[in-house]
Amino acid sequence: MNYDKTGQDSEEPIRPDQDGLRARSEQAIGELAQALIESPTVHNAIAAAFGAREKAIEAQQAAMSALNLPSAGDVERIERRLRSFSQRLEEVEEQLDEANRELGTLRRQLAEKGEKKPAKKPKAEKV
Repeated sequence: MNYDKTGQDSEEPIRPDQDGLRARSEQAIGELAQALIESPTVHNAIAAAFGAREKAIEAQQAAMSALNLPSAGDVERIERRLRSFSQRLEEVEEQLDEANRELGTLRRQLAEKGEKKPAKKPKAEKV
């Protein structure tokens, strides 16, 4: 299928000169990309940009530390620890609820046993 400029299906076939232009354009773009990849100047510029990024991160961390403010890593670490603590606390709450249920069951059982036993008669004292 061929598409016109609006993206609609076009009945018009692609002309041979358009195919040649497309092929030459793709080849030129490929050659340009390859030249950029192999260029020491581009490679050095990318390396310098990454180096500058690392230095900026280090400077930011030093400034945050000097101001006694937590870094993003510190906040993430605290968040993970808080989530872990919250999960453990929920587990303890569940265990307490279970212990309370078991204690209630034991109290009911003791109360039922106490109701079923006849009251003991006091022994007659010997005179």
